[in-house]
Amino acid sequence: MIAKLHDDEVDIDASLVTRLLAEQFPHWADRPIRAVAESGTDNVTFRAGEDLSVRLPRTPRTRGQVEKDLTWLPRLAPALPLAVPEPLAIGSPSEEFPFTWGVYRWLDGTSFRLDRLDDPSAAARDLAEFIHHLQAIDTTGAPVPPDDPFSRGTPLAPRDELFRAAVEELRDEFDPALLLDAWEASLAVGAWTGPPRWIHGDLMPGNVLVSGGKLTAVIDFATAQAADPAGDLLAAWYLFDGDSRRAFREALTIDEHAWIRARGWTLSLTVIALPYYRRRKPAAVRDAAPLIADLLADFAADG
Repeated sequence: MIAKLHDDEVDIDASLVTRLLAEQFPHWADRPIRAVAESGTDNVTFRAGEDLSVRLPRTPRTRGQVEKDLTWLPRLAPALPLAVPEPLAIGSPSEEFPFTWGVYRWLDGTSFRLDRLDDPSAAARDLAEFIHHLQAIDTTGAPVPPDDPFSRGTPLAPRDELFRAAVEELRDEFDPALLLDAWEASLAVGAWTGPPRWIHGDLMPGNVLVSGGKLTAVIDFATAQAADPAGDLLAAWYLFDGDSRRAFREALTIDEHAWIRARGWTLSLTVIALPYYRRRKPAAVRDAAPLIADLLADFAADG
């Protein structure tokens, strides 16, 4: 059984995937099924043979993803310079599993790490190019952020109460005054007032694939929507550092306020997630403390 992260999570394991395929897609039923070790916090991914993957939502909050993928990924993919998931089929809810689920083409590669890159600065420029192409795609009919403080590419202010509560919970580990000063500096620049643009919304290491020393693919478009383009600048801190972070920023056409909003988003995501995941999935927040220190140093340098 896959370890659960959330209180409302359903039971998922490899035998369930085997039964679902046998019932709904019998032409794929004989494939060996194995869990992908780096599955995300919203979905569980299994490899089905060598060329397919199966993705199942963990909770009711993340259902509907495969429908979104089937609608939008075929439209986005031709305009993007890196590979993205190719949805092949949608599985129906059943007595055993209550949500729709998806079968995709398997994308080779390993999760992003700087030490897997031949040239981190070149990779930073490649990801900036991906973001540039994504933001240039027409947003007519695109999904937009729901009224939810966790929705990516949205104003920071609705997260204020959650952020302050997390800071209070973490006061024995971090200086609350430093965290709040940085947070308030982010709030001070205000919300994005320009036209919404396509963002991926979750450019974290597990969603950016590397092969042969280069970036090859971006996966998991659950948070893709038309929103504040600063939503994809989070990659500056989640993926890069030093020279590669500077290369990423220089390759993008952004203003100072977008950079500050993105840094505030990264800070708030990390601080709010830390108390929740350190008890449920410690590996998910293993690098939270150095990341927070890095963000605070960046804020101090601009102060």
